[in-house]
Amino acid sequence: MKRAIAMTLLAACGGSKASPDAAPITRCDTPVPGTNVQMQLVAKVSGSAVLVTAPRGDRRLFVVEQRGAIRIVENNVVVAAPFLDLSADAGGPVLCCGENGLLGLAFHPQYATTGTFFVTYTARNTGDPANAQRDVLARCQVSADPNKADRASCVDVLAIPDFAGNHNGGMIEFGADGFLYWNTGDGGQANDPNRNGQALEDGVPMPNTKALLAKMLRLDVDVKSPGLEYGIPADNPFANGGGKPEIFMIGLRNAWRWTFDRGTGDMWIADVGQGRIEEVTVLRPAQQNGANLGWNQFEGSECFQGGPCTVAQIAPQIERTHGEGWTSITGGQVYRGSCFPDLVGTYYYTDYDERGRLSTAKLNADDTVTTVDLPGTFPPNGASIHEDGTGELYETDTAGNVFQLVVVP
Repeated sequence: MKRAIAMTLLAACGGSKASPDAAPITRCDTPVPGTNVQMQLVAKVSGSAVLVTAPRGDRRLFVVEQRGAIRIVENNVVVAAPFLDLSADAGGPVLCCGENGLLGLAFHPQYATTGTFFVTYTARNTGDPANAQRDVLARCQVSADPNKADRASCVDVLAIPDFAGNHNGGMIEFGADGFLYWNTGDGGQANDPNRNGQALEDGVPMPNTKALLAKMLRLDVDVKSPGLEYGIPADNPFANGGGKPEIFMIGLRNAWRWTFDRGTGDMWIADVGQGRIEEVTVLRPAQQNGANLGWNQFEGSECFQGGPCTVAQIAPQIERTHGEGWTSITGGQVYRGSCFPDLVGTYYYTDYDERGRLSTAKLNADDTVTTVDLPGTFPPNGASIHEDGTGELYETDTAGNVFQLVVVP
């Protein structure tokens, strides 16, 4: 069985200093033309770094460490005290490592006034032998110190029982509609043994089927339904019955990772394959609600294990095979920053592989995608490519390195 990403917890270390080999983070008073890009090291954190993000307009970098901490990089320096530490070492609930850990972070669109943000992580699940862990979405608040969250404020919004330690998804982002989107993995092991991919209700077709796994969920985190810490958007495909109302899309295996294009609302989903095909599917806003990406009836556009392949799958526009050397796709983001104007509208993605690579893609008017593998030397074992608060892109890796995508002569 192939893992989506095999991440190792590195030994913790303290300090509030920039890496000696790091370059200053590029801030663009004067935009730089050109399309010749490289990943430039700008910071290093103590643990496996799985994501960089920030509130919109904020110039700090918030680096998610798999072990359970969130670090801030401010003025090219890693702030000594973590923004939030939910790790087991700090008495927190995060279950690490392998493919477990702190996996996602998203700031409320009105974070500047609400101080609210959300995290996803894996945790132990006691009292349920068939599901030893749970996949958690939690809501937290910043403290009076803008560089410090109030850990006591963190409340579980939704927790999903999970039977295995791999395929946990965990990416969260807010859409332009103000709703929170969360992709879950199929629960783990291989071949989706509980048939979560196409399930709409718990216990069908297998006794331990969990319908919220292998999905894109869409939640209203501002208006709560009775008895819940969230509400159901009225136009979710099963809001009025026929399936779990939180479900927005079905048939995802272990999307690592997906993002919105902040310029168009298009959703770019990179899904890790079982043993043959890594895939990227791009959905325009009108194509997203109720979309079925096919797993486990399909791997990529191919019928999986002979089918039956009866669902109306939206096939991926990009397929990268293990035969051509791909290992485990790491999805990225469309560049919408201001530093490098010639990159605007280009999607960047990579592979969790020792060789290191960087590829681009552009969505065409006919919904096809043109993809190009870039020449050059790029970081190996890329864990994410994601934007900061100003639209600049950063890659992270399992060694704790944070790289900025920059244009060079």
